[in-house]
Amino acid sequence: MNNLNYGVIGNCRTAALISEKGNIEWLCFPDFDSPSIFAALLDKDKGGCFGFEVSNEYHISQSYVPHTNILSTHFSSDEGEFVVLDFMPCYRSYEKEHYLPAEIYRYIRWIKGTPRFKVNYNPAPDYARGKVIHNITDEYIETYCSSENKDRQYLYSSLSLQDIEQKKEITLQRDEFFLLSYNEKVIPIDIEREKLEYCRTLVYWLNWTNRTKKYSLYNDVIERSLLVLKLMSYYNGAVLAALTTSLPETVGDVRNWDYRFCWLRDASMSIETLFQIGHAGAARRFMKFIQSTFVAKHESFQIMYGIRGERQLKEIILDHLDGYKN
Repeated sequence: MNNLNYGVIGNCRTAALISEKGNIEWLCFPDFDSPSIFAALLDKDKGGCFGFEVSNEYHISQSYVPHTNILSTHFSSDEGEFVVLDFMPCYRSYEKEHYLPAEIYRYIRWIKGTPRFKVNYNPAPDYARGKVIHNITDEYIETYCSSENKDRQYLYSSLSLQDIEQKKEITLQRDEFFLLSYNEKVIPIDIEREKLEYCRTLVYWLNWTNRTKKYSLYNDVIERSLLVLKLMSYYNGAVLAALTTSLPETVGDVRNWDYRFCWLRDASMSIETLFQIGHAGAARRFMKFIQSTFVAKHESFQIMYGIRGERQLKEIILDHLDGYKN
């Protein structure tokens, strides 16, 4: 744990960092700048994570579904093989509004054999500032933190919730799924629903990259960079400097800040890039965001704003966490 080779998924509302082994080690719900649910990135013992424990026989590799922000983690050994497809739903609904819920789907696609794993589901809400309370019902595992009981997470799965909670070994025999949601769901959650959300999200990203200018050299690298820039954009037009907080510029030094804000200089360079490759909508949303920060006629610009245009920016010190590399 705590290597810096992470895959990222998101939907322009929040984002998650997923390690090479398929562990979610950074996630804030419901928005980019909300308190973390998983923060093993900043404290591998207390921070919380969500992943799969397999034997050392397994070879694990990771890639993106081409032209999308859907992450694929491939587990294979002599006993069996499966793939975990991670994504956050992101698409236009019937009313032409963007549907960007605070939720993660983890679609487990069985490939062959009888692969075995344990699920390590260990949320630590509110930056791990309190005791975690778990409630298991017939439908979901609900978790919240003693320090902030309004924010709750709901884990739905086609697998036995008791087996997940008790970390029992699971033998995979068919496709299964997880849905981690900030809200309790009113519609039934099953694998068919998961496949529908997967297809809608897949098409959204394919359409987005299809509208992007193509290059004869290094197109795949450029496209991947643009997909990451898109993930760092809040749906109102603000662009974050980074998806994370508290990763020091040099390990052990004092420059150790929260970068989940919109720095006008950095954001304008990202927007110029998106504009030049065919995404004028991003530039329009950014200009609207800038206009929304004007409160009075003669006000000056700040160098940075909160992602909703906040001018008053508060920072807190989380000294109960070890911090990245201590």
